[in-house]
Amino acid sequence: FSFFGIGIAVHLPAADMANRFGSNAAAHSNFSYKFKSGFTLTANGGFLFGNTINEGNILRGISTSDGEIIGNDGRISQIRLFERGYFTCIDAGKIFSLKKPNPNSGIWITLGAGFIQHKIRIENIGNAVYGLDKEYVKGYDRLTNGLMLHQFVGYVYFGNKRLVNFFAGIEGLQGFTQNRRSYNFDTMSTDSKKRLDVLIGIKAGWILPLYTKPDKFYYN
Repeated sequence: FSFFGIGIAVHLPAADMANRFGSNAAAHSNFSYKFKSGFTLTANGGFLFGNTINEGNILRGISTSDGEIIGNDGRISQIRLFERGYFTCIDAGKIFSLKKPNPNSGIWITLGAGFIQHKIRIENIGNAVYGLDKEYVKGYDRLTNGLMLHQFVGYVYFGNKRLVNFFAGIEGLQGFTQNRRSYNFDTMSTDSKKRLDVLIGIKAGWILPLYTKPDKFYYN
């Protein structure tokens, strides 16, 4: 049978990712197929978002001596920086049945590979800033992407009445990435460094099982 999942994860960054961002959250979804043997095949996807930027003052080149940024109308602009990104992957795994409440529940272990991308979102509230228009902002946003490995170890629960179904566990992501912008305005250089972007966190979600035929389980 197949099942659809949706939920949220909270990650801590490591390796090169920790130099750029703080902790983040991810809204994620997945679609899985479980074989009678307990093996699973899953398509995963998620959106990353966070509020902590560790990159330093990337806008210092267009700031005043007081650290302010002046808009085109001469007023001080309110600039906010955020982490934004997404990932997608295909995982193979297995549910090791614990028999109760039914044979579909148990320890779920998966391993897969896919693609990850992240950047610094620069949000300007109010007046426009010429140095941060659609084209110039690319010189500051650190758009980065590459191939990714993905792991999950946790528990999946399917209730006999099909009303309460969920999963929860530990998730790991390792991205082998690189900056995709040709030039960073603040450093006045090209960043061609190969990165290892690691996220480790807790993931949980709700499941909608899509049984192809009625499943009944009886226990004394």
